Amino acid sequence: MENVLRPLIVIGSAVALTLLIGWATDRLLQKADERNHETPLWGLLRRGRIPYQLVLCAAMLRGSYDQARLLEQHQAGIGRTLTLVLIGSAAWLVIRIAGAIVETSYSRYARAHRDPARVRRVRTQVELIMRVVSAIVIVVAAASMLLTFPAMRAAGASLLASAGILGIVAGVAAQSTLSNMFAGLQIAFGDMVRIGDTVVVDGEWGTVEEITLTFLTVKTWDERRITMPVSYFTANPFENWSRGTPQMTGIVYWHLDHSAPIEAMREKLRDILRECPAWDGRAHGLVVTDSTPNTIQVRALVTAKDADDIWTVRVTVREEMITWLSAEHPYALPRVNTAGAYLPPGSPRIPSQDGAQHRAYETPRTGRA
Repeated sequence: MENVLRPLIVIGSAVALTLLIGWATDRLLQKADERNHETPLWGLLRRGRIPYQLVLCAAMLRGSYDQARLLEQHQAGIGRTLTLVLIGSAAWLVIRIAGAIVETSYSRYARAHRDPARVRRVRTQVELIMRVVSAIVIVVAAASMLLTFPAMRAAGASLLASAGILGIVAGVAAQSTLSNMFAGLQIAFGDMVRIGDTVVVDGEWGTVEEITLTFLTVKTWDERRITMPVSYFTANPFENWSRGTPQMTGIVYWHLDHSAPIEAMREKLRDILRECPAWDGRAHGLVVTDSTPNTIQVRALVTAKDADDIWTVRVTVREEMITWLSAEHPYALPRVNTAGAYLPPGSPRIPSQDGAQHRAYETPRTGRA
């Protein structure tokens, strides 16, 4: 009877104490979260209640399973299993606590600073720091688990002796991976590109959606995802439209006839921009930038607060200006000249069908393109 009651009492007591302590700790964190609405720390710490209870239960069973006298012939295996569970749950708990602290620090920074660019920079750094911390904790936990096996401890001396050679071989084999990892750290702390930045890479316009230690994901305007190694951004030029300030200046081009009413177009541009909510009111202008034998190039300059709005302003100005020219000034649209050639003075006259002598030219005629 004792062989049955003793294991039940030991295991039952460990489980009961784990549930009781876990419930009490969760209640304390819940009350602290209700009293301190300005910080999310206590609410984030509650996410670690499962690994916290696993740590408590594994630690209690690890310290008292000898008294249970359950499966005495397998005590070594049970003890090692409980140790592995304890190490794994402790690593899980450390990652959750570190994540709660880092997320709380970021939230406070985001509330204190209104500059979106600085907030995105800190967000990028925070996420990469959490990935580094998680990787370190997982590696340490895995090494600790391996060292619980006697065979691994016995091989420790030989492993240390060959660590230099293995390090060189691993460095050569993982050269690209290591370069990407260092590039990711350089991007995070060098403030080259941040999550939420608008970039142009290989002719593709999009927003940085995710940055890891090895790759970066750009979400394009048509909702595609472009994934590339972070080392690309340290070795190749790219456009970052959000660096510094998100304000942008855009241009719109038209190719028109030489008779286009430039001054009237300037007034119409002002009217279009006044009715366009995306225009930020900083600047605008319209000038003739080039001319050809058949057309002139007219450029409008507009401004907006970010990349999305500048696109809206440009397409609005282009569409409404063309509509206005077609309705009010159709002669300003480009045309194809179908007039006959004018010969230079002194050229010989040719007879026409009616016998009259005149120069070889016809009355100029024009046709709409």
